[in-house]
Amino acid sequence: MINRRTFLSATAIVGTGVALIGAAPAFAESMTSATGTFEGRSNHVTSGSVSIIEEDGRRFVELGDDFSLDGGPDPRVAFGMDDTYDPDSKLGALLSLTGKQRYAVPPTLDISKYNEVHIWCDVASVPLGVAKIQ
Repeated sequence: MINRRTFLSATAIVGTGVALIGAAPAFAESMTSATGTFEGRSNHVTSGSVSIIEEDGRRFVELGDDFSLDGGPDPRVAFGMDDTYDPDSKLGALLSLTGKQRYAVPPTLDISKYNEVHIWCDVASVPLGVAKIQ
């Protein structure tokens, strides 16, 4: 049997839960700071878009839904400047040959030094695709 005290206690707990749910943080806000389109290199077909995304103080390289690479051993995502790949800017191994994917940029990497995103083959030391970013 529920008495008045039990009812009021239960109501207070439920009311607190509702207030906490209503105070949940908003979704992260994204901002695109640069974009580009891939062109194939070294007899490879690489196409699609790339964006530099800033979200909650962090930066990401995001390959678009339209991204595609015809293949190649050991592809990596990195930055470059004026057709020169920088091995110190590697963001990681390419996750998939097609589609949208995201790579975190380390906070210590100064991306203002670069004007390209490279898909780079580590084994052969050749570019598979390059996108000028603006």
